[in-house]
Amino acid sequence: MRQDNQLLVITHLSQLITLVTGFGSLLLPLVLWLTQKEKVYQMDTHGKNIINFQLSLIVYCLICIPLILLFGLGLLGFIVLGIISVIFPIVNAIRASRGETPTYPLSLNFIS
Repeated sequence: MRQDNQLLVITHLSQLITLVTGFGSLLLPLVLWLTQKEKVYQMDTHGKNIINFQLSLIVYCLICIPLILLFGLGLLGFIVLGIISVIFPIVNAIRASRGETPTYPLSLNFIS
């Protein structure tokens, strides 16, 4: 296995493709993780954290939909999730460039 912090950074930042295309925040990191997890050191750990975070965001967004009817709490939830989904990939890309393990808040453990 090879050490490739740049690819780890790209994998974290690939979640932000949604800001450009409107979709792909789960697909692009998933493809990078599946194709490189055997070749790049720490890609498996980083990839699992990213996929768990993206799946958790999808679940939380689904929970926010019915909460819109309850005094607009769902709209507040969407705003908070939007901010979290932009800030934490950037923070964890910086951590990955330093060789640290990423941590995503509110992340459910779908893939262990």
